[in-house]
Amino acid sequence: MLRKTIFWVLLSALWFVGSNAVLAEESLTIFWAEWDPADFLQELVMDFEEETGIKVNVVTTPWSDFQTKTFQEFAARGDGFDMVIGDSQWLGAGATAGHYVDITDWFIQHKVDKTMVPATIACYAEYPAGSQRYYAVPCEADAFGWAYRRDLFEDPKEREAFKKEYGYELGVPETWAQLKDIAEFFYRPKKGMYGCGIWTERGYDAITMGFENVFFSWGADFGDRKTYKVQGIVNSKKAIEALEFYKELYKLCPPDWGNTWYQQANQGLAEGLVAMTQNFYAFLPALTNPSINRYANVTGFFPNPKGPYGDRYAALGGQGISINAYSKKRDLCFKFLEWFIREDVQKKWGELGGFPASSKVLLSQEFQKATNFNQAFSTSMFMVKDFWNIPHYAELLEIFQRRTHQYLVEDRGTAKEALDMIAKEHTELLKKEGYLKQ
Repeated sequence: MLRKTIFWVLLSALWFVGSNAVLAEESLTIFWAEWDPADFLQELVMDFEEETGIKVNVVTTPWSDFQTKTFQEFAARGDGFDMVIGDSQWLGAGATAGHYVDITDWFIQHKVDKTMVPATIACYAEYPAGSQRYYAVPCEADAFGWAYRRDLFEDPKEREAFKKEYGYELGVPETWAQLKDIAEFFYRPKKGMYGCGIWTERGYDAITMGFENVFFSWGADFGDRKTYKVQGIVNSKKAIEALEFYKELYKLCPPDWGNTWYQQANQGLAEGLVAMTQNFYAFLPALTNPSINRYANVTGFFPNPKGPYGDRYAALGGQGISINAYSKKRDLCFKFLEWFIREDVQKKWGELGGFPASSKVLLSQEFQKATNFNQAFSTSMFMVKDFWNIPHYAELLEIFQRRTHQYLVEDRGTAKEALDMIAKEHTELLKKEGYLKQ
């Protein structure tokens, strides 16, 4: 009898330990950059844990080393994270090197291609372009927009003076030419006030992302996305005009503005240095916080205006969530993704402060009226374009960053010379790597 009791006690103990070992495995790790949306996601996934019992940890690192750490883990074929919310530009590298799991069958089965904003499918999920092969689920949608000082724009004296000088009413600009007029009008260095804040940082991708808003809206592009021809495209007449225009905006920025990224762009408006500032929408909500922005109660938001030839675009930001090919928890990853794309979850994601990619959610009145920036964001997400996302995008980006910074900030050469050099160096790289026929 005693032996039987001991046997069952030991068996129960082994079962308990085994059960807990299984439970311990029921967890997922998502790797992302260190910013507010990652905090919002950690709050959101608590609902997933409550529904499924699977714990999700959102692990973050600063933006400055996010890419490096991600690809170091891939190079080691490591499973330190099960999923990663990677930049749109990483898609080609992640897909072709086998770091991202091909989720095409699952993607189509769950009609993700039918429910998310088309641009997010094309830029966050599909590779190569037009292939209908998918490696990510749109996660954090994002685009460039503007924040502005409503108190300045709505001041009767400012409005009267502006109309007298420019011949039309001061308000949210409908064209880039109007935006420049407004920046010029509020450029008052003797009073410590400057017209606008734009992105100029050279180290990662800031000057390129900031300039893209003007570049695309002039009808310019980086090249033919099918043939990879860049000569005559990235350095077209319209591209040259766009770069010259961006430099005119740069002249209306505060002094020492030659290495500006998202933090400084927001800071310029929060401290009263600029009348308006460009930034990704994911960073703009901080300006609604009075503890960060002294003008929070009078800050408004608007989408990019039209270019001189009728084009209207915004630079795409944001990320898709991909399954790490070296994770041992693919089944759990798919379970999480199936939960994440649900309409109710996408709605909650937006309520918490994330930017959903669901077309239905973005177009809903409930979402657009929830904040004073949601409507501008929703508009922007249906007019976005992006940089190259091929595996060698980083080399292409470095060239574009360096050459545009030399012209814009370092005041070296002309816009034509800068873009001609970009066309030459991009062509050489694309030929060397086999994209462009000799």
